[in-house]
Amino acid sequence: MRIREWDRNLKIRLFGEGMMNILFWMFFPFMAIYFSDSFGKGMAGLLLVLSQVVAVIANLVGGYCADQYGRKQMMFLSAIGQGLTFIVFAFANSPWFDSPMLTFISFSILGLFGSLYWPASHAMVADVVEEKDRNTVFAVFYTVLNISVVVGPILGGLFFFQHRFSLLLMAALVSFSLAVLIAVFIRETAPEKRQNSLVPDSSTKWTTFIWTQLQDYRVIAKDKIFLLFILAGVLVAQTFMQLDLLIAVYLSEKVPEQAVLSFLGTPIIADGNRIFSWLISENGLLVALLTVYMTSKMNQFKERNVFIISCLVYAISMILFGNVTSVWLLVIAMFVFTMGELMVVGIQEGFVSRLAPEHMRGQYFAAASLRFTIGRTLAPAAIPLTAILGFQWTFYVISFLAVSAGLLYYMMFTMSEKMAFNRS
Repeated sequence: MRIREWDRNLKIRLFGEGMMNILFWMFFPFMAIYFSDSFGKGMAGLLLVLSQVVAVIANLVGGYCADQYGRKQMMFLSAIGQGLTFIVFAFANSPWFDSPMLTFISFSILGLFGSLYWPASHAMVADVVEEKDRNTVFAVFYTVLNISVVVGPILGGLFFFQHRFSLLLMAALVSFSLAVLIAVFIRETAPEKRQNSLVPDSSTKWTTFIWTQLQDYRVIAKDKIFLLFILAGVLVAQTFMQLDLLIAVYLSEKVPEQAVLSFLGTPIIADGNRIFSWLISENGLLVALLTVYMTSKMNQFKERNVFIISCLVYAISMILFGNVTSVWLLVIAMFVFTMGELMVVGIQEGFVSRLAPEHMRGQYFAAASLRFTIGRTLAPAAIPLTAILGFQWTFYVISFLAVSAGLLYYMMFTMSEKMAFNRS
């Protein structure tokens, strides 16, 4: 399915969200540094965890609201909210006023509005795209996101520390522009809206309102296939998160300085930190270039086999990383790691869209995102584990968890077959 054949909703979102993602990645990677300098590492870590908890709850509420009140309404309100928050964010970093605490509050509220936006955004893809084309469409959106991940930090390094006020005002302008595009050009696609307003009844406490929404997720909790998908996804996510954790520390501490190439007779020397930056670039470049291609190829195979083999590829990459120090062998290990990522990046969202009932797609996408949230929470445990087991055995443990994810996927598809719900 070519982009020119896409529904207008998707074309507008691809452009608008692409711009937002670039601006987001122009400041997001540097916020941990900013908070550490402002509050100290301990307090900064605690505050970032608290903001993550708020985002998780908002994500679940956002999924519910996307089903109850419509995709367009949630996306519009979220874009407006982000624009207003960016203005406060900019004011807290203006030439006239500087407030790290107001900056943190703004940063957390941005995460909240983002969590309200994305379940509706993902559900809209499932609403307007036929099942056979969903994997490819999700892959294109993932490609644009990863281009933003590559381009955003490069631009952010130029603007964040010297021109933060202007950068945040630009982000506000883009947010409001996206809200206008949504309001004027995007149509509602939700198959069912049970309510007409996001405002709870005046006699209802806001805590009761939110709790009632979260209780609706009990229906999802009874979906055993989906629960296995989330559990396996957590194990895969914690493996993927090691890219910025265990792998980064290993390269920094264990990979010696070495000659990589020779240019005009002069050797190019790189230590572990520089090699890590090259490997990150390799991963980003491969994802940007090959996501759509890999997704189209994976669509030719049974989903069960793709999910399981992806886990095995991740496991192999972890073993490679833990046993090599040569830059070129590390490049091969990163290639294997990235192939494990690309095999499933397109089909995961398509799988969720088929598993979810039409009237609960937003909630299913919101709950599915818990894979990454929980995985991101568990992944840092690998660092202290190295003090007990050493790097090599810690990589073996991560590899074992990836294989375990494959077993859970096998159980998931076996169960679906028994329930006459085979999505292979």
